[in-house]
Amino acid sequence: MIFHVLTIFPEFFEGPFAHGVVKRAKDAGLLDIRIHNLRDWTHDRHRTVDDRPFGGAEGMVLKCEPIFDAVESIWPERRPDQKVVLLSAQGTLFDQATANRLKENAEILLICGRYEGVDERVAEHLADEEICIGNYVLSGGELAAAVVVDTVARLLPGVLGNEASSAFESFQDTGHGEGLLDCPHWTRPADFRGWKAPEVLLNGNHEEIRKFRRKIARDKTAKHRQDLLVTPPPPALSTPPPAASSSPDDPESPSTPPSRQS
Repeated sequence: MIFHVLTIFPEFFEGPFAHGVVKRAKDAGLLDIRIHNLRDWTHDRHRTVDDRPFGGAEGMVLKCEPIFDAVESIWPERRPDQKVVLLSAQGTLFDQATANRLKENAEILLICGRYEGVDERVAEHLADEEICIGNYVLSGGELAAAVVVDTVARLLPGVLGNEASSAFESFQDTGHGEGLLDCPHWTRPADFRGWKAPEVLLNGNHEEIRKFRRKIARDKTAKHRQDLLVTPPPPALSTPPPAASSSPDDPESPSTPPSRQS
């Protein structure tokens, strides 16, 4: 798979893609990451990529001309399996389902937004989709691009040492199923400061372990992300049920009703 990253800070990616799973995938030839400097498609001596927005709003906006020129130069004739993705705070939320969908493409070109944003004509007439990685604003799309590349890369065949690793991760519909969070994990020592790993994980019964992991994955999801549950647990009672009425003959029954506090 080939990733193209269009940015005004190409040196940013010397770090994120030089370690871990992404680097191993690159070294193994499973992944090709090509960084493109947007300023290479400017035509003035200052290599200008931004301008003031129409209407007098604050900040600066990335111009559409160099972005269109860059994409059309990288892909003179775009195939259906070559997708342009604009990274923007105004995009749809990036999630595991999006990552699974993106991995089906042969090439992805990520446009890193900057400043106040990108000329809207890029989103309307060039990008296949516009995505953001969370409900917050970054200084630019470079961090988001690194997140997208890492998330998609680990889903590619052969990238992870164990193919089942990605199947049982959080948010996947495989493994524990239903897009649950991953289950908690324990490792040696089995007893640390009196906190013991669950006995079921030590008994070697794979069926019991599978059932236990699914249960605690659902418990973890219910605790932290109830929005991910297909059938969420019933809400807890906000007030305790009323107590049984006291008998008139009960010596501890109050003679007058208690006052109500506002």
